Amino acid sequence: MKKNMGSADKAVRILIAVAIAILYFGNIVTGTLGIVLLVLAAVFLLTSLVSFCPLYTLVGLNTCPAKR
Repeated sequence: MKKNMGSADKAVRILIAVAIAILYFGNIVTGTLGIVLLVLAAVFLLTSLVSFCPLYTLVGLNTCPAKR
């Protein structure tokens, strides 16, 4: 897997994942919506840790800075 996520993109995804987790575990978002958002947060966190987003590959997007 070739990295296709830049540091700003990873930071935003991590912040969103943390916000969703706080909402879920604070019982602000519950039920099916809460579970769906929690799964989305897990995907955001995982893709941030590995610096690779499969969806970016499908649409041809790359936010990782070019290596010189």
